Amino acid sequence: MVDFARQIREDFGRFMMEYQFAVNEVLTKVTILQEEFRHLHRYNPIEHVSSRVKTPESILEKVARRKIAPTLPSIRANITDIAGIRITCAFKADTYRILDALTTQQDVRVVVVKDYIAEPKPNGYKSLHAIVEVPVFLSTGAVPVIVEVQIRTIAMDFWASLEHKIFYKYDGEVPDHLASELTAAADAAAHLDARMEQLHAEVHGPAGPRAEPVPRLDDELLQRLWDLSRPEEPSGP
Repeated sequence: MVDFARQIREDFGRFMMEYQFAVNEVLTKVTILQEEFRHLHRYNPIEHVSSRVKTPESILEKVARRKIAPTLPSIRANITDIAGIRITCAFKADTYRILDALTTQQDVRVVVVKDYIAEPKPNGYKSLHAIVEVPVFLSTGAVPVIVEVQIRTIAMDFWASLEHKIFYKYDGEVPDHLASELTAAADAAAHLDARMEQLHAEVHGPAGPRAEPVPRLDDELLQRLWDLSRPEEPSGP
């Protein structure tokens, strides 16, 4: 019995570790995109990035609520938000730009994309949700792990954060008048997004800020690089 319990703990610990590694993999991809936009395009569409891995208690609670078989393969197959990344962008166009940059990478397999910006939830919630699978390379080989990526604007994130706090206080049973106010607030946030994007376009043009030209190498520096790249000639007998 003791050996069985120890094995369960080790297997679950490895299971959780894989999801943390998957989060790290996606965060690395996002960091690379941030640096590329910042240095080559003089514009970083990503304002903020956060991540989390569900706690074991939260996972088991969801398993019980959804009546999922309490086995690791079943949990892996049926719960897609164990690992989560949230990316906050400046403008709505940026959310689609980042989604495309992430999901077109060769080692990212897109499971499903839910566009709650084009089709908001009834309460007014807006965000892009992408369920993706990334490989986690362990000593025993690659393990495919699911990560949920949420991409939204600052205004969308502001509304969603406050809406979550209100729903938490009422345990999901929000009075009708508050639900209506939340929907109206979501409309106001959408109007703010549209207005700020319009102002941004007026300043920078529809395509956004111009890319910074890549510095040219002068002839002398090119010659030095060429000399360094050539193999050394033998020094004689």
